[in-house]
Amino acid sequence: MSTVGQVERITQNRVVRLFQDVLGYTYLGNWETRDHNRNIEAGLLTQWLKQRGIADTLITRTLRELGQAAALGEGQNLYDANKAVYRLLRYGVKVKEGTGQQNQTIWLIDWEHPENNSFAIAEEVTVKGENKKRPDLVLYVNGIALGILELKRSSVSIGEGIRQNLDNQKKEFIRPFFTTMQLVMAGNDTQGLRYGTIETPEKYYLQWKEAIPNPFDSPLDHHLSLLCNKARFLELIHDFIVFDAGTKKTCRHNQYFGVKAAQSHIQRREGGIIWHTQGSGKSLTMVWLAKWIRENLTDARVLIITDRTELDEQIEGIFKGVEEDIYRTQSGADLLNTLAQPIPWLLCSLVHKFGASEGESTDQFIQDLQAGLPKNFTPKGNLYVFVDECHRTQSSKLHAAMKSILPQALFIGFTGTPLLKKDKQKSIEVFGSYIHTYKFDEAVADGVVLDLRYEARDIDQHLTSQQKVDQWFEAKTRGLSNLAKTQLKQKWGTLQKVLSSQSRLEQICKDILLDMETRPRLMDGRGNAMLVCASIYQACKIYELFSHTDLAGKCAIITSYKPSPADIKGEDSGEGLTEKLNQYAIYRRMLADFFSEPDDKAMYRVEEFEQKVKERFINEPGQMRLLIVVDKLLTGFDAPSATYLYIDKQMRDHGLFQAICRVNRLDGDDKEYGYIVDYKDLFRRLEGAITDYTSGALDGYDQEDVAGLLTDRLEQARDRLEETRETVKALCEPVLRPRDTRDYLHYFCTPDTTDKVALANNEPKRVALYQSVAALLRAYANLANEMEAAGYSPTEAQEIKAEVTRYSQIRDEVKIASGDYLDMKRYEPAMRHLLDSYIRADESVVVSEFEDLGLIELIVKNGLGALNQLPTGLKNDPTTMAETIENNIRKIIIDENPVNPKYYERMSELLDALIEERRQQAIDYQEYLEKVKQLALQVKQPAATAQSAYPPALDTAAKRSLYDNLGQNEALALRIDTAVRYTKKEGWIGNRFKEREVARVIREEAASYNVNVDDILELVKNQREYQ
Repeated sequence: MSTVGQVERITQNRVVRLFQDVLGYTYLGNWETRDHNRNIEAGLLTQWLKQRGIADTLITRTLRELGQAAALGEGQNLYDANKAVYRLLRYGVKVKEGTGQQNQTIWLIDWEHPENNSFAIAEEVTVKGENKKRPDLVLYVNGIALGILELKRSSVSIGEGIRQNLDNQKKEFIRPFFTTMQLVMAGNDTQGLRYGTIETPEKYYLQWKEAIPNPFDSPLDHHLSLLCNKARFLELIHDFIVFDAGTKKTCRHNQYFGVKAAQSHIQRREGGIIWHTQGSGKSLTMVWLAKWIRENLTDARVLIITDRTELDEQIEGIFKGVEEDIYRTQSGADLLNTLAQPIPWLLCSLVHKFGASEGESTDQFIQDLQAGLPKNFTPKGNLYVFVDECHRTQSSKLHAAMKSILPQALFIGFTGTPLLKKDKQKSIEVFGSYIHTYKFDEAVADGVVLDLRYEARDIDQHLTSQQKVDQWFEAKTRGLSNLAKTQLKQKWGTLQKVLSSQSRLEQICKDILLDMETRPRLMDGRGNAMLVCASIYQACKIYELFSHTDLAGKCAIITSYKPSPADIKGEDSGEGLTEKLNQYAIYRRMLADFFSEPDDKAMYRVEEFEQKVKERFINEPGQMRLLIVVDKLLTGFDAPSATYLYIDKQMRDHGLFQAICRVNRLDGDDKEYGYIVDYKDLFRRLEGAITDYTSGALDGYDQEDVAGLLTDRLEQARDRLEETRETVKALCEPVLRPRDTRDYLHYFCTPDTTDKVALANNEPKRVALYQSVAALLRAYANLANEMEAAGYSPTEAQEIKAEVTRYSQIRDEVKIASGDYLDMKRYEPAMRHLLDSYIRADESVVVSEFEDLGLIELIVKNGLGALNQLPTGLKNDPTTMAETIENNIRKIIIDENPVNPKYYERMSELLDALIEERRQQAIDYQEYLEKVKQLALQVKQPAATAQSAYPPALDTAAKRSLYDNLGQNEALALRIDTAVRYTKKEGWIGNRFKEREVARVIREEAASYNVNVDDILELVKNQREYQ
């Protein structure tokens, strides 16, 4: 039986039965009308503690400690409160039964015996906050809310449920309810389940995968049965949660199964290798495994070996971020001395110094160890050695030396890249077999990293004559709108004068600059790029070229070079600048320009420069658009993410693999792929010699180990364009013919503007439209200049451009007609720039005003003349125009209703009456517009019409709201206003103790009146003046 489009209630009923019948949870009931729902149900927790024989005094004190931790106090955010609660959940509550007695640990959860806990589920849990919300399902363990689940019907994207969870965690809603939450979930019957924890951004919600058959009809039921069964649910909370430097995180499925597999190996005293591809969370896998070893194995100690200073620093930072002290040894002798002591339990050691060859540094390290080895040396404790980037760190000589010094230690290798064919057998001999693998294609399929798009560019062949340069420019800008192309030609003329010769570096410079103006994410400043050069001198030369263009001040060199007067000693022969002199001068000039100080001072601030440049590259990509590198920043945990990687250096195998993974990280909703531009033809694509990417520069790997790593940019771009075209067409298929503007508005907004819920109910359809058209536009922009190269005929290219233009117009019309323009900006980052460049630059100024203000605000600000700015499809049809205005006013009324329910009820009635007059043709169109203008003013600026309608003493919006909602009792409104202002404390909303104080004074002032104190408290909380 089809489940397509089924209502959420049917799904919810089935899921509740699943929790009861399959997972063994107790059903607490439907709590929609139940008062005082809490994330800590004191009665349920007390009952469970009593069953475990805990004394009443201890229970009372335990509840007080837990309640204080869960309360959002002065200056405390959700992260801090949730962390405080987690500590009590995981490590127990330390309380005394009486003065002078010993502390006792009261466990809120029996972690060792999941079956001894009370698992329960409640649905429709109404929670009061600044605004009331009602989560679909809440999972309680011993009366403490540890999981929350939002369900959507099968035709509504799971993203809606995720965004609902995120909204609920905002201060304006029920943030305090989330102080105990560990898993935050959303699901539907088509996509299954997604999970995260508190404040997890939508793009980082995770999908569970497990290699067992699905015995259910729905993927949602399958995922819930795997994630929420009692033992797994508690295990995830106990063993796979970290608070990492301000962000709470839980594990992906690959991290969970990697750690579980390692646990099994360790218990059998077997080492091995964990290969989890770059960007899939290898560092946190180390953290979770190390913590499990410490807590579950007697006298356990963990030593982490790295081969680079920055990796050593990163490992230290990661563990300190999760509040685990780790000792960084300073030398081989220090390592041996530390191992000879029983503490610390966690330490890391550097093997190879940065920049030295592996053979030399390995021999030196072994000599250092053996020379410093005390007689009768015996390491203390049960030692486990983690070797990071084991594909390069642990040569057989080094491993033999380490094994002779630490004969009882168990070695586990970690790598983010595949093992080379020539090294694979040796690595398996050194460490053991693979413990767990998570390859690149698996990570792409899971959305953990982005797919990579590759193209080889033959810069030498195409840029050798002025005619070919002009042809190349025309080809690369073919898809631009006329205005955008004219503006770029003006820039290009200036660039040609600056870069007049035909040297290869200048052609690469031109090529990248043109990409900066025409490629998505580069042209709008939201993404940036890295250029890999063959030498430091080459990096300096091309930096000098860029410094004379629009990228001046927005590009930088980061290499291992540090200018020093010693570099140029004896270099000046009077015959001109040598490479070293040139390099020295350019680097000093770059540092001086950046710090705005003399060369001789700035040249000693290289490390500070690199740190600031990297921060700007990550946080302000529009201000640092290009990093020029040689070796640095291409590997490691903290290497910055980019959108484009330009390669002009011979690279292969591990170095190449790690470098191209700089652009596959998720770092923005509008980043769909990472792009590799190869000027060295590392895969011989230009020769037509290969059809895949497992030979050439990656031929050191087995084919199955790098499957899916790179795909041809043009081929995949065409597939993506066709896919997004079909998505938008399918989404618009139900729109009634003839599919003019009004038909689209009736489908995506509402056919009846008096219907107060249809506009809100259709929001998921509109969000789907906005997102799918945004994806279509990005896909088109990726190919607009190369449609013929991608296989489209000129006629087809024109038809597709017209199609994209039409859908972008529909999108704008729907956004304006629904009033979504302000709310939906977050769904379409950088869309305006793409529209300007590829679709309709002449209209962009007009429609962008609606993004900043919205239609009703523009009417209030500019009068009815604002309507002339509407898109043609709206303003040419009076009925469509009227419905657009009515939808916008209705949306504001609904949004503002909590601030003053009585006032906005009157506004709603006035709107309904005006709509009826229009429909009955009781007024002409011009008179209707004048009435709309007056109503818009009343709705948007109540204060502007307040003077004649209210007593003079009611001089604030809060006082007027109280007056309207207290039966127009002026004296009572003023008394409550005064009481609230004198009683409320900083951060009172969401803090139940402070809210009680405000509720108490409201109750005292209203004692002799027939008013509902809870309703008035909610009204007060919604007043901006009291917040």
